[in-house]
Amino acid sequence: MEQKEISQAVIGRLPRYFRYLGDLKDEGVERISSQELSELMQVTASQIRQDFNNFGGFGQQGYGYNVEYLYDEISKILGLNQTHHLIIIGAGNLGQAIGNYMNFERRGFILKGLFDSNPALEGKEVRGIAVQPMENIEEFVKANNIDIAVLTIPKTSAVAVAESLVRYGIKAIWNFAHVDLNVPKGIQVENVHLSDSLMKLSYNITRYDNEN
Repeated sequence: MEQKEISQAVIGRLPRYFRYLGDLKDEGVERISSQELSELMQVTASQIRQDFNNFGGFGQQGYGYNVEYLYDEISKILGLNQTHHLIIIGAGNLGQAIGNYMNFERRGFILKGLFDSNPALEGKEVRGIAVQPMENIEEFVKANNIDIAVLTIPKTSAVAVAESLVRYGIKAIWNFAHVDLNVPKGIQVENVHLSDSLMKLSYNITRYDNEN
């Protein structure tokens, strides 16, 4: 398939398609039309067809989409047919909660290590993985083929840690620190600002109250 530039909006919808199709597959649904998927997901049928056409379409006229085939194809597009090794830097409450979330492993994201600068957390185990000191990161990353680093640390240290991770060969950073990271081209960063989601929720509550 010829490579083309796919918009971030389309990429952002792929995990949701994958999740809904996984539920349909588990329920034994074999095929679904774009209209039926539209009603289920509250996305227009036209948008669904446009999104899938970016990757070849997948559907058949008069048949719709084969659920299991489409689920598998989106899994490949998202890279979920591969295994990714990750570490968590910051073993506080958020870091431990992420480490305990088993669903990541079912998607091929394998937690290999946890690190923290707090000596009181050293040796604490999350699902059998002991927290290590920060000075162990470089050797650990190189020895364990780590692809992804999860940052759940204060913003004051996040930038310096991210720069170090790039030098160690990390390919991607899932950043929960309250600062946007600027990294070299080729390093993938997903910035997750939890307070931004709450502020968006606050806006929508306020708008709804004002309209009613």
